[in-house]
Formats: sequence, C-alpha cells, structure tokens
Amino acid sequence: MADGAATLDIDIRVLAGDWESAAPVGEAIDPFCARWIRAALQDAGASGGVDVLLTDDAHMRTLNRDHRGKDAPTNVLAFSAGEGGAPFQHLGDVALAFETLTREAADQGKLVGEHLAHLLVHGALHLAGFDHIDEADAAHMEAAERRVLAGGGLADPYIMRLDTAAASPSSQGAPTSA
Repeated sequence: MADGAATLDIDIRVLAGDWESAAPVGEAIDPFCARWIRAALQDAGASGGVDVLLTDDAHMRTLNRDHRGKDAPTNVLAFSAGEGGAPFQHLGDVALAFETLTREAADQGKLVGEHLAHLLVHGALHLAGFDHIDEADAAHMEAAERRVLAGGGLADPYIMRLDTAAASPSSQGAPTSA
C-alpha cells in the first residue's frame, strides 16, 4: 500500500436505504465507507476528492439509464471526473444501491458489510483509473481488489462463500488499518 501521505477528501451521502444496517455491528456507515475508499485509493496511489452516494434501486436505475443506457438498477456505479492535473482534484463519484447490494450478498452467501466493502473498493479503483473491459485489465483490477480487501482482513470476494452462519457479525467488513 502507498504511504498515508496522499490527500483524500471523502464525502458520504445517504439518500435512501437502511445503510446503517450494512455496516459492521458497532460501526457507523460513514467511517466504514470512508475507510474502504481511502484504502483503495491509497493502494492505487491516487489522491483527491470522492463523493459516495448511498441510495436505493429506484435512484440507481435512473442513474444507470441516464448514464449507461441500461434501464435497470446495478450494484455500483463510478463516475470519474476525468484528468484534472490540479494539485488537488475531485476524482469522481461512487454510487451504490442498497437493495441490489443486500440481495447480491444473500445470493452469494456473503455478509452485507463484506460485499459493501468490495463494491466500495471496486468503485474507488475505477476512479483511480482501473477498469475491467478486457481480461488483462480485469485481472489487474481484481488483484488490486483482493490486495486491498486482504489488507483489511477480508477474504477473496470472487470466491462464493455459503458458510455465512460460521462468520462473526462483529467482524463483517472492518479493515484493520487503512
């Protein structure tokens, strides 16, 4: 991971959904999200501002339709602000849909907090310039996701886990340091 000297400004906005229930027991959603965004951006050597929008499927469907031409909700969208060149720039926005996130976590046998951490890291890496359009780019991005999540004590997100009953709710998705 890059050193912690990078300047990051992370703003979390909850518009819809029971997002507090997505964070690990005893942790508020804002610091949880900020910690994972920060971990991903520091790993990528990126600095700047990021806005995180926590919303619902209805709003995400509108965003997905208006910006990608897909009339359906999706789990996460990243909107890059592009190349700026300023000493401090806004990197972009990450939006997440509560219902899609919780449904996917249940379908994949994952704790909601772990899946949320993965999607936050995924979105932040997009803002840092990562993509998954072709196999080589996808492998590079997935390796970065695994590295960041492992640094926070989380398992490989691409391995489906169906033993969630054995997982401790108090440890769901809390990075050890970021």
